[in-house]
Amino acid sequence: MTTSDHHASDLPSTKVTVWIFVAVAIFLALWGTSIFLFGVPGLYIPALALVPVMYIILVLISRG
Repeated sequence: MTTSDHHASDLPSTKVTVWIFVAVAIFLALWGTSIFLFGVPGLYIPALALVPVMYIILVLISRG
């Protein structure tokens, strides 16, 4: 029976994970505030602005 040694360097840093979740939470809070202040345009204008960003992300993912 073999066991594998897991080192701390093999696992993603929990600090980075926390910062990612904080950034996502702030983004969603700002988007929610935009919807509250501007109504329906506050919902779709940020989504429309993120289309080029998602396009670039998809191209980067497809390139490996």
